[in-house]
Amino acid sequence: DSDLSMRTLSTPSPALIFPPNSPTFQNGRGSSTSSSSVTGETVAMVHSPPPTRLTHPLIRLASKHQKEQANIDRLPDHSMIQIFSFLPTNQLCRCARVCRRWYNLAWDPRLWRTIRLTGETINVDRALKVLTRRLCQDTPNVCLMLETVIVSGCRRLTDRGLYTIAQCCPELRRLEVSGCYNISNEAVFDVVSLCPNLEHLDVSGCSKVTCISLTREASIKLSPLHGKQISIRYLDMTDCFVLEDEGLHTIAAHCTQLTHLYLRRCVRITDEGLRYLMIYCTSIKELSVSDCRFVSDFGMREIAKLESRLRYLSIAHCGRITDVGIRYIAKYCSKLRYLNARGCEGITDHGVEYLAKNCTKLKSLDIGKCPLVSDTGLEFLALNCFNLKRLSLKSCESITGQGLQIVAANCFDLQMLNVQDCDVSVDALRFVKRHCKRCIIEHTNPAFF
Repeated sequence: DSDLSMRTLSTPSPALIFPPNSPTFQNGRGSSTSSSSVTGETVAMVHSPPPTRLTHPLIRLASKHQKEQANIDRLPDHSMIQIFSFLPTNQLCRCARVCRRWYNLAWDPRLWRTIRLTGETINVDRALKVLTRRLCQDTPNVCLMLETVIVSGCRRLTDRGLYTIAQCCPELRRLEVSGCYNISNEAVFDVVSLCPNLEHLDVSGCSKVTCISLTREASIKLSPLHGKQISIRYLDMTDCFVLEDEGLHTIAAHCTQLTHLYLRRCVRITDEGLRYLMIYCTSIKELSVSDCRFVSDFGMREIAKLESRLRYLSIAHCGRITDVGIRYIAKYCSKLRYLNARGCEGITDHGVEYLAKNCTKLKSLDIGKCPLVSDTGLEFLALNCFNLKRLSLKSCESITGQGLQIVAANCFDLQMLNVQDCDVSVDALRFVKRHCKRCIIEHTNPAFF
């Protein structure tokens, strides 16, 4: 009991979030950390609050001189808290060890709306347990101020760490665990079930995650909780390779408020999965199905049901999409601002024409590696999409300098142009630079500077 009391009222060590050999710094000088270490892992330790007075004789002799130089101590509390607000979690823990005043300021609840931890060797499960325990001292077992947890790239994070967050942080609104491949559906279920305010979830690279729902069984589509839904609006499942149409169906049925959905390289998704998605999630503004090789023109027909709500669409390297699919999007999604169709080799000048005439407010377009797009397609873009700011034509073999000049003469706001591996002359590039002053040109022509 006494040990628990000490840990609750003490400060997590920087060793909690740094490898054992990482130095700590106090007053600009390096010093070894006081944490214990075990080979290959970071061990969580905690420390009591710093003493009010310095008792060591050598330190006492130097304290007067140091006090004269410590101008930062003259700042009022609210200014110090503002400075601390820019520090990551590990640095904030270090500041809490400097002195009694910094200890109290570093643990101000306003500074702990976010926990951000990174590193492959960090023992994240224990770090989260110790930090949440310290943050729960005023409200036992519940951390009401914590809203954001970012532990991307922490490969040692397991379901146990997420369970700690789910149990202690009911006000959680944002969770990022990208690259944490040990996370499973069970941990995600705990979080979405116990954190009803969760709006932003990033599980990209978590290859074991195949479903996000309010039911433990992924095969159950409808929630048994009397129609209760998950409040997630932003969901990134990039590189969740095991996700299939069945799992996407369940996600759509439980996450009906989705506005941003990213399914890059979810290679098992097909047009059927997109059909399920459009039945439930009618508010999607941004959607990415890049590298989903089974998505075709039929899938584009389903996506087109979003109509004017769709602003961002990425279908890069979806080889089954042709002008037919682009025509669906162009006809119904007139407010589209961003389209990435790189590597869709079935798109021709006709598809670009449909797009340019119907999506006149287009700001960013990537049609790189589309060998059937030529200067004719660029002319349609130039005469209709005056607001174009970013255009990528990388490896478009049929593009020439003439097409670039037409674009530059009409799209004065162009800020980025990619013509790498295109057969364009130096004169054409100079013409673009003269007419589009702010344009950054990415090219492979050694004669143009």
